[in-house]
Amino acid sequence: MRGLLFLSALVLAFGLSGCASKFQTYNGPEVTRVHVDKGDRRMHLLHHGQVLKSYDVGLGFAPDGHKQFEGDGRTPEGEYLIDRRNPNSEFHLSIGISYPNEDDRAFAKAMGKSPGGDIFIHGRPFKYRKGGRDWTAGCIAVTNREMREIYAMVQNGTPISIVP
Repeated sequence: MRGLLFLSALVLAFGLSGCASKFQTYNGPEVTRVHVDKGDRRMHLLHHGQVLKSYDVGLGFAPDGHKQFEGDGRTPEGEYLIDRRNPNSEFHLSIGISYPNEDDRAFAKAMGKSPGGDIFIHGRPFKYRKGGRDWTAGCIAVTNREMREIYAMVQNGTPISIVP
């Protein structure tokens, strides 16, 4: 009888955990800037210069230098905005970065190439678990648990600085 009771409790616990949402709420200070240091592989969420949270990050598979062209595997450098959200991302959750900006588009056009796009901060799904540290096509990657937190904290319109 004890075994049956334990098994029932275990099934109930797993059943309820399946109802848990990937969406969290955040009621702390507003994130007024996201700062990514590519050299340190760190991302900081800031409230008027005060660090609220920091994360280790993965970058594009060719992490050195500014993204210039579609397919170059680089993560952009410069000043951008968080401009969109994807709750159904293949990469768990994702928030978009406004790359390419006007300068990025003009440079690529002058070189006769596409600047690329679809740069996001996102999670890391199971199928990419063996991709190494810098495995994206130019995005900024964190763990899925961290991405749930970031998704709740960072709003569209938040500035993001990405430095070498």
